[in-house]
Amino acid sequence: MAFGEWVADAARDEPHAELRALAARARRTETPCGAGTMVWRAWGDGRPLVLLHGGSGSWRHWARNIPFFAADRRVICADLPGLGDSDMPPMPATPESIAAILADGLRFVLPDDQGYDLAGFSFGALCSGHLAALDQARCLSLTVVGAGALGFERSPTQLVKVRHLEGTGRDEANRQNLAELMFADASRIDDVALAMQDLHTRRARFKSRGWANTDSLKQAIERGRAPLAAIYGDQDAIARPYVGLRLDLIRGMREGATADSIPGAGHWVAYEAPGPFNAALNRVLARVAASA
Repeated sequence: MAFGEWVADAARDEPHAELRALAARARRTETPCGAGTMVWRAWGDGRPLVLLHGGSGSWRHWARNIPFFAADRRVICADLPGLGDSDMPPMPATPESIAAILADGLRFVLPDDQGYDLAGFSFGALCSGHLAALDQARCLSLTVVGAGALGFERSPTQLVKVRHLEGTGRDEANRQNLAELMFADASRIDDVALAMQDLHTRRARFKSRGWANTDSLKQAIERGRAPLAAIYGDQDAIARPYVGLRLDLIRGMREGATADSIPGAGHWVAYEAPGPFNAALNRVLARVAASA
């Protein structure tokens, strides 16, 4: 398969029926990444929306959002380097070097200088900020979701190591980690989220947690120029009790920037509260399209 050539995705390896159904509707392509390739998936047609997932994750972080936006857009999800199905980047890797891999990949994924809206979650927010700063001619808007690396101290979370566990013990550890970091309400942790979490922990090779306490994303946003927005769950484990400080910072960083918080939602706001999240991101995208 040539770089940038889209083919039907093979969904047989998905760990849950809901994910298999979603993957079966995807088109998949690969672009260069270090000594290997980076994997992209796409759904729908229309103005492109590029979604970048969180650390130790994959495109599946957006499972509850893809169908909504693919109704009238081309939704493009990457597996970031060293995560999901993508190969490792050249090491040592940084958000800046990963952004360069993404920008190069998008020249295959979206040829002819086609523009795109961009949203990134957590580590994907950090990468999206650097991508928007690097690819200013094509990035039409930037929305950061559950973002760290804005110059604030990351609230601590205590996660259980799962790599040595199997069976019930691994299931319990995955549930505990989702409750500690990703969800505000543990009763919302369903079988799909658990299946994702287990797959992600088995496939993640790139370690991304080291940047959350830096101001790397803030610096990248200052270099960029795309219309800016942020979305947080108001119970985000890495930001509480100071979510409001992050919202205020984003609003002050660029004229017209917006920042929303979703009541009762945690760090993985796009999954825990998909209805309010989809509506919030849709408002951002509508404003950007109206002002174009």
